[in-house]
Amino acid sequence: MKILAIDDQQLILLSVQRKLIEYGYKVKTATSGKEGIQIFEAFNPDLVILDMNMPEMSGLDVIAKIKEINMNTPILVMSGNDDEEVILKGFELGIYDYMKKPISLDEMVARVKRTIGAPLIVFNQKGNTTQKIQKNCVGVVIPCYNEAERLSGKEFQDFAKKHPGYHLCFVNDGSTDNTLEVLEEIRRGNEEAISIFDCKVNGGKAEAVRQGMLHLAKDDQFDYLGYLDADLSTDFADFDELVRTIEGSNFDIVSGSRISRMGADITKESARKIISKTINLIIQKILGMPFKDTQCGAKVMRPNTVKSVFNKPFKTRWLFDVEIFKRMGKTYGREKATSLICEQPLKRWIHADGSKLSMKDSIKILWQLGQLSIKYK
Repeated sequence: MKILAIDDQQLILLSVQRKLIEYGYKVKTATSGKEGIQIFEAFNPDLVILDMNMPEMSGLDVIAKIKEINMNTPILVMSGNDDEEVILKGFELGIYDYMKKPISLDEMVARVKRTIGAPLIVFNQKGNTTQKIQKNCVGVVIPCYNEAERLSGKEFQDFAKKHPGYHLCFVNDGSTDNTLEVLEEIRRGNEEAISIFDCKVNGGKAEAVRQGMLHLAKDDQFDYLGYLDADLSTDFADFDELVRTIEGSNFDIVSGSRISRMGADITKESARKIISKTINLIIQKILGMPFKDTQCGAKVMRPNTVKSVFNKPFKTRWLFDVEIFKRMGKTYGREKATSLICEQPLKRWIHADGSKLSMKDSIKILWQLGQLSIKYK
C-alpha cells in the first residue's frame, strides 16, 4: 500500500514517513504542493496525507489538482489550520478526513488504517513511546560550554523522540572537556531531530546563542525559534508552555520568568536571589520596561524577530537578553516593543550546581549594565 505525504516541514515528514514504514506502508514525501503533484502522477499512491499551510501552492489548490488527476484517491488532511471555512472547503473538494495538529502518530496510523486498511506485513515497531506531531515546528538552541558532567542525555533524547516537530540544536561553545563527544552520543540515532553546531573557539553564551539562532533561522520550516539552558533549570514542559503562548498570540517574543509565586517551584541560592533582585531593578530602570526577569534562559520568538535582534554581536557575554529587549525598543519604540514581548511565569526553575556564572561574575554585571546604558542611550 502506497502513501504520499506532502508537508513543507521536513521534521514532520520524516516522523510521518518513519511511522508509516514501521506499519508496512510504502511512503514517498514531498515538501511542496508542486512537487507533491509530480510525485502523485508517477507514484499513483493509494492515499495522500496533506498539510494545508504551505507556501506557493496551498493545500486546497493541491486537493483540487489531485482530484482532477484521480477522483478516487482518498486524501487525509493533517494540519494546524483550524479555520472552519478552510476545513469545510476541503470537504467540499472531496477530502476523506481532517486531522488537526497536534495529533499523535498512533492516531494518524489508526485513521490511515480506517481509510485504506493495514498492510499484510508489519515491520519492526519501536517501543510504545507516544509521539505527538505538534501544530508548528520549533527550533531550540542549547548553548554548551564544558557541560560534559551536567548534560542529561536521556531527557533530551526522550523529548526529541516524543515530540516530532521539535529540533534541538546544541551549540558547543569551544568546550575544553569532552562535551562534544557527549553531544555526539546524544545525537546518535536522533540525527533528524538533534544537531550540533560546533564553535572551535569559546565566544561566550551570548555569541553561542546568537550563532545557533542565526543558523536555525536559515531553515524556513521553523515557525518559532528559542533557546534553553543546557542544565534544564527550565524544563521542557515549561518551554512547551512558552510555545503554546506564542502560537495563540501576536507576541514576537515570549520570555520565561522566574518570579516566585504560589504553586511554582522556583529555587535560587539566597545570596544569588538578593543580587538578582538588585540587578533586575537596575535592568528595569535601563529598559524603561516593566519586565521583572529578563535574564531567564528560556525564550521563544518568531524567525523574523531572530533575524533582526541577533544580526549583530552583543556587547556583553551575559546580558544579551537585556540587549534583545533594547533592540526591540530601538526597532519599534518602547511602548510597542513592550506590547510585543510577553513575560510568562515558569512553573519550575531550579538553580543547578556547576553554574558558569559565579558570584564574582554577578558583581561584574553591574559594571556591564552601565556600559549597556551608555551604548543604547
